[in-house]
This record gives sequence, structure tokens and C-alpha cells, in this order.
Amino acid sequence: MREHWVIPDIHGCAQTLKALIEDMIQPTKYDHLYFLGDYIDRGPASKDVIDYLMNLQKEEFNLHLLMGNHEEYVLKSYEEELNLKSFLGIKQKNKKKKEWLTFGGKETMQSFKITDLKDFPMEYLDWMRNLEYYIELDDFILVHAGLNFRIDDPLEDKDAMLWVRDYDINPSKINNKRIVHGHVPVNLEFIDISIRQNNHKFIDLDNGCYMTERSGFGNLIALELNSMEYRVQYNIDY
Repeated sequence: MREHWVIPDIHGCAQTLKALIEDMIQPTKYDHLYFLGDYIDRGPASKDVIDYLMNLQKEEFNLHLLMGNHEEYVLKSYEEELNLKSFLGIKQKNKKKKEWLTFGGKETMQSFKITDLKDFPMEYLDWMRNLEYYIELDDFILVHAGLNFRIDDPLEDKDAMLWVRDYDINPSKINNKRIVHGHVPVNLEFIDISIRQNNHKFIDLDNGCYMTERSGFGNLIALELNSMEYRVQYNIDY
């Protein structure tokens, strides 16, 4: 049987990702690998994470890649940087860029060895632009952050898919499927409970891979959707 692995927020931890996939999952090209976004920022090797995923794509592994709010951060920061204007010799400030740098963009810039956002390689920006917002499977909906159930069709609100944190789930609006997401770091105990309890409406897989100094956090998780077994790779990037 083909395996279906879901991997949440990697946040620039390339060596940890590689260990999880090559040592723990060991996927074949018949298996499916679903990534929930936030490949970049905070960790030390954002470029290496994307390079690794690009290489898996070139080797024709079945990758399904979602957009995270951190990918949107850099895309919007880049667009704003290109559109900055000057008045009386004074250049506008890029507010989005300042915000992004505060939340991990600085480490991403260092990873790409650039100091000017305009020098961000177009190949990587295009890769991010082509990311999906959600994936609907027979029993699950995969999304980075969550869904907006205050509207008739929760699958129409892309902003919520990237940013929402607290939301009340109405299963009838998504055909009683379970939501699998990342975005909000939770401890290993909570992840285990949400996986084991079949009546749990959502599974948050984000264990805060970069949060290595916090007890119960600092690991990268992979969940196999057929068996509901999961793997835990501790961070080896720090």
C-alpha cells in the first residue's frame, strides 16, 4: 500500500528534514509526501530546505506542497520592495519587509547570502508562488493554518488558510473530514492525543521544530495517514 506522509512547518531546519525523510520515512517514489508550508525563516538553512525539496521533485518523488504564511511573507515583502517610491529623495519604508525580518526573515536572507531583498533568486520566488493552499483527500483536508467556518464555503478563504489560529470547526461544511494543519506549535503530548482520538476534529502537527530549548517541543513530525502512525525527528540543525 502506498504511504501518505504529512510533514508540517520545517522553518529552515534542513538537516532535520533530511534525517526525517531518509532515516525514518524512507519513502519510495510510489508514496506521497505532503508538506504543510513554512519551509523558510527562523532556522539556519532555509535555502537548503527548498533545494532539498526541489531535488526530490526532480527525482520524481510524489510531493504535494502547501503555502505557509512565511512564504507569503517573503513574496509580499519582495513585491512591496519592488514598488517602493521616493519623495524628495527619501525612499519609502517597506513595512512588510520589516515585519518579515522580525519573524525569521533575517535568517532566510542570511541563508541565501543576500542583503538586498531585490536579489532574492527568482527561481525560489516562483517555486513559492506555485504552492497550493489546501489539499482535499478522502478523509482529511490538509492546510497550513486552518479554515474559516464563518462563511458558507471554508475552502474559499485563502487568507485564513495561512493565518488563522483560533477557529470553531463545523464538520458538516467539509464533509466531516478531519483537518490536518501546522502553523501553531503544540507539544508532543497534544499531538499524540489529537492523532489517537478519532473524534478529534483536527490534528495540529507543528511541534515547533526550531524551539529546541522548550520542553516538549523542538522536533519535526511526520504522520502517515493510512496507519495514523507518526515519526518524531529531534532537531539536529542546532
